[in-house]
Amino acid sequence: MATKKKPAKKAAKKPAKKVAAKKAAKKVAKKAAPKKKRAPNPAFMKPMTPSAVLASIVGNSPMPRTEVVKRMWVYIKKNKLQDAVNKRMINADEKLKALFNKAQVSMFDMTKIINKHLK
Repeated sequence: MATKKKPAKKAAKKPAKKVAAKKAAKKVAKKAAPKKKRAPNPAFMKPMTPSAVLASIVGNSPMPRTEVVKRMWVYIKKNKLQDAVNKRMINADEKLKALFNKAQVSMFDMTKIINKHLK
């Protein structure tokens, strides 16, 4: 006579409460530690001179890349050049067409183009 073996039972899982309590304790410990203020990357803060085409939009004085991008956005918002449907796209006016060489660019492409016009 052959006897059939029953499948072995799996070990019971640990209660989730202990795991959740450990995670909560870690979060509290992380929040309690004072945060260090993030220092800007010196490469981004180096003053750079814009090309003549870019200078007509943001000014011709040397400034960091971050400031150039901020001034570009001020110009775009002021002249309502952001696409109404897709906010990531920028519609070029006459000044921006000279800079972009296109009628429309994405905001990500804009930063690439700006970097080419900085020395």
